[in-house]
Amino acid sequence: MSYHMSCAEALAAPPPDMPNRKIILVAAAAILDRKKRVLIAQRPEGKSMAGLWEFPGGKIESGELPEYALMRELREELGIETRPCCMFPAGFASHTYPDFHLLMPLFVVRVWSGDPVLKEHQALQWVDIPSLYNLDMPEADKPLIPQLEASV
Repeated sequence: MSYHMSCAEALAAPPPDMPNRKIILVAAAAILDRKKRVLIAQRPEGKSMAGLWEFPGGKIESGELPEYALMRELREELGIETRPCCMFPAGFASHTYPDFHLLMPLFVVRVWSGDPVLKEHQALQWVDIPSLYNLDMPEADKPLIPQLEASV
């Protein structure tokens, strides 16, 4: 099925094959400072998609709420503390990679304590939201940029 088809054409065609892939749940943060700049992190060497810039966050463990997973991941990755009351949902990504399918809610975080430090990433930087379009980011993160723009 092509994305250039109309909805009526797509419905008339046979359904596409539905690949059976593992679904990975990840929560991500758009940490915004007072200047509305967002903190992004560069994936470390040795990990998949090394060198790409991403919204910080990580996997949601079984039975864990996304907001609590994000709270835990920001503490582990950046050394900052936040709480669910300091974040709000801004977007959602659903992206198929060759070996898995990623579901990722994006939360805006405006209040936290501590200064972000490098614990797991190779670099951090604060950028204005339009500059995100110019960065090499994982495919799943890219559709989150216009959603973030619309929510802040």
